[in-house]
Amino acid sequence: MTITRWYPIREVAALQNRVNSLLQDIAGTDSETVTAASFVPAVDVYEDAEKVVLKLEIPGVREEDVDIRVENQALSVRGERKFDSEEKQENFHRIERHYGSFFRSFSLPNTVDTDAVAATYHAGILRLELKKKASAQPKQIKIGTAA
Repeated sequence: MTITRWYPIREVAALQNRVNSLLQDIAGTDSETVTAASFVPAVDVYEDAEKVVLKLEIPGVREEDVDIRVENQALSVRGERKFDSEEKQENFHRIERHYGSFFRSFSLPNTVDTDAVAATYHAGILRLELKKKASAQPKQIKIGTAA
């Protein structure tokens, strides 16, 4: 019986190489294009008596690269942040911003009027206002005097 020396570091390195290879296969990209993978913009959602408001953080995305749709009580926002191809990636020291396409979808409550949606884009923030139906807005009832 031959005694062989066990090197746990070698096995950990082999495992790391296998995981990296697997992740590259899943992404379908090589390590150079990982920075161009899709991203998910942050969103704030709030509501008041008259409307529901969504604010999506999409700096660097042009208005013409954003598509907003409302279908079957669902709001979808899709777009793309393009990498400036005039500059070569080899010259960069670090690329931390995410580029590529994004897609966000939100279920809308039945109280929202899907025909009354307004979108504005300023300073990298896409603001979507969805007005509520008149029947869903609160009504104040005055108390009458008894005769």
